[in-house]
Amino acid sequence: MKAVAMAGLRWMVAVALLTAIGLSPRTAVAEDAPTCVPPAYLLASEAKLKGVAAALKTTHKLDILVVGSRSSTILSAENSSYPGRLQALLRDRFPGVTVNVMVEMRPKRTAGDIATGLAALVAERKPVLVIWQTGTFDAIRSIDPDEFRTALGQGIDAVKQAGSDIILMNLQYSPRTETMINPAPYLDAMRVVAQEHDVPLFDRFSMMRHWNETGEFDLFSPAPGIDLALRVHNCLARALMAFVIEAAQTDPAEARTQR
Repeated sequence: MKAVAMAGLRWMVAVALLTAIGLSPRTAVAEDAPTCVPPAYLLASEAKLKGVAAALKTTHKLDILVVGSRSSTILSAENSSYPGRLQALLRDRFPGVTVNVMVEMRPKRTAGDIATGLAALVAERKPVLVIWQTGTFDAIRSIDPDEFRTALGQGIDAVKQAGSDIILMNLQYSPRTETMINPAPYLDAMRVVAQEHDVPLFDRFSMMRHWNETGEFDLFSPAPGIDLALRVHNCLARALMAFVIEAAQTDPAEARTQR
């Protein structure tokens, strides 16, 4: 009963957020693709982005650093990958705010590899928000889940100590990949670490699985093509924008009037 109550609360919070920013739950993620909407609870976060909220209200400058792998890019359409789309969407939603989304590519690196360099990276780039996309290579390498969990905690602490907010983004969902690797221990570890460190977790895995199961995307296709990649990245960017706004507890209308 408690779990049901919490799920209901998250739904109400998400609906309230989407209504506040002038969008319905069916259109918040993609006005041009209204079915591309994850369950509302995936857009809610109990952990908050206080630095993002402060930046939107005071400096009106939002620098975001995406630390990721190949799945954060589309090689033939870089501006249409989810970081580029996120930048465009946030600029449109907050016209009085200077938004810059940077990408730091760290392919074929474990969470432990990334964690050791996060402090220096954040000190150099000085982002308000870090989006740390991780877990896939650890799963491929069958890194010990406890080792993975420790590395996540170290990386989060490094980012926070450097003065930035952080969002964890988990693995991509692929029905083909699931037959070769076991993502469950790494998904579980990321949920636990996010709760322990009070940081938002953007559940990309569950969103993509939902879209695949509801027929929004055919992620089992042997030849997905660029069109599918573009659609998936667009949907992820719109979901991520809503997620950031909710975690920052920010009304875009207020950001415009405070400019």
